[in-house]
Amino acid sequence: MIELSGKETGGSTQRITWLHWWSDRVLSFRITRPPDYHFSAGQYARLGLPTAQNAELVWRAYSLVSASSDSELEFLAVIVPGGAFSSALRQCKVGDALQLDAKVFGFMTPSRFADGRHLWMIATGTGLGPFISMLREAEIWQRFEQLTLVHGVRNRSEITYADELAELTHRPSSSDARARLRVLYAVTREAHQQTPAPSDGGELVFLDGRITTLLTSGALERAAGIPMEAADARVMLCGNPAMIEEMRALLHARTMRPCRRALPGQFLTENYW
Repeated sequence: MIELSGKETGGSTQRITWLHWWSDRVLSFRITRPPDYHFSAGQYARLGLPTAQNAELVWRAYSLVSASSDSELEFLAVIVPGGAFSSALRQCKVGDALQLDAKVFGFMTPSRFADGRHLWMIATGTGLGPFISMLREAEIWQRFEQLTLVHGVRNRSEITYADELAELTHRPSSSDARARLRVLYAVTREAHQQTPAPSDGGELVFLDGRITTLLTSGALERAAGIPMEAADARVMLCGNPAMIEEMRALLHARTMRPCRRALPGQFLTENYW
């Protein structure tokens, strides 16, 4: 969930078409899509649900997980104990209605990068969502030489979309893909033997520790098989604000700077939790 303030700007009533619970706290769901609703991979939507107490709408922002051409809109959500929107979402079933804001939001899109050969997509928790959307698009596979997805989780039970990601390491979304995908999991609370990085990049790799610790030690780059350097690497960060702040400091130390509207840079960030 992205923190977003302000009143709704108008929208439409849509229906839930599919629900999938990854765990007792994390789920993916799809809703119907208005024919005039357009977005780019990496952007997010606002959804409204009535609260149980007074039937007033509560609005929350969620990154779009679907490809921009999909007929439905998909989202990845975590249930926050006691949260007004979460409490309503937990009770939802297929066929239930919710509100979709007419606007889309966000600027964390690959088009913000002016150049670069290697794209790093670094997420914690449900911050994975926008990167799934990007990997479902042909454009990102044609633009970069290597795509490295790093997903930080506490336990393996929090991993989502693993089957789809494993398939993408062998069969990209684009038939004329230029890039190869490497998927790395940083697991913080479940010790296990580290899996060596495969030479062909064709499987999921599990590492012990926090993303920032693994980057500092060099383990993350060894597993990816490429360095994270300003000349070639472009980095997208989505997840826990603490992780993003630590990563920003590490990237600045590597002479990397954030993308600005009129100034190309090497990394983009979005708080998501």
